[in-house]
Amino acid sequence: MKKAAIYSSTRRAGGPKPGAAPAPPAPDTVPTQVWSAALARGIRGFLRRHASLAIFAVGGLFALILVLTYGAMREAPYEYTQEDIDAAVLHTLENNTLPSRAARAAERVQHAVVRVRGMADDDSGKEVERDVGSGVVIVDNGLILTNLHVVAGAKRVTVTFHDGLESEVELVGLKPETDLAVIRAKQIPDDLAAATLGSTQRLQPGDEVVAVGFPFGIGPSVSAGVISGLNREFRSREGARVLTRLIQFDAAANPGNSGGPLVTMEGDVIGIVTAILNPTEARTFVGIGFAVTIESAGSAVGIPPF
Repeated sequence: MKKAAIYSSTRRAGGPKPGAAPAPPAPDTVPTQVWSAALARGIRGFLRRHASLAIFAVGGLFALILVLTYGAMREAPYEYTQEDIDAAVLHTLENNTLPSRAARAAERVQHAVVRVRGMADDDSGKEVERDVGSGVVIVDNGLILTNLHVVAGAKRVTVTFHDGLESEVELVGLKPETDLAVIRAKQIPDDLAAATLGSTQRLQPGDEVVAVGFPFGIGPSVSAGVISGLNREFRSREGARVLTRLIQFDAAANPGNSGGPLVTMEGDVIGIVTAILNPTEARTFVGIGFAVTIESAGSAVGIPPF
């Protein structure tokens, strides 16, 4: 006789209760693809909400990569030695012609130098050139320094600027004790530049100078030399007045240079050419010229000593 199966009334450990719903799987049994999908959805959502920030971050990362790559590829800067510098200077001197100091000095003042013409009537009543000299613009409104003997007695005075413009002038002031006159042009160029006025305080015999002007009406002409002496006196043959505190120089000057500037190598005007000394009857240069100091010239136009 077959025996009936005997079942224990005790539930096996871990088994579900009879009739109960199956328990959900443990978290660590969730499939990997489910987590990947959730992560992708989160990233997409983040990017949608913070698109600008993401673009900025990517761009910054790209720039950082470029900088690091450039820095790694760039060679270390070459350090020049004294031998390299000396070789470069020597090459320049050997292959380039540099202007002389006198040329540079003249260039700095040439646009301020003018030709001065004193006009008068001849015996027939025709206007002719009575005298010719030079002048230098000291204020860019057309104020000009020249010699008194260039304009004295003239019926009409004109100046010609560096660009060819010719203008009549008016007399502003006279200083007979230093043979200076101050005139102002009625018309001036648009680009008129005044000369730079220097000082004679540190001048010494032997310092280089240039004289710029219109000797015999030719110019502008440049001559170079040195200061021969300071605090000189001069009396012309036809003049009773003694000029004092003059600069003596040996840069060539002739009739027509009167009123022009005496200039240092830095381009500063330190005197106004006034006279030449020639013991003969000839009115030509023999090596001694005189200039009124710029301090005396400055006082003629109300510029205080400096």
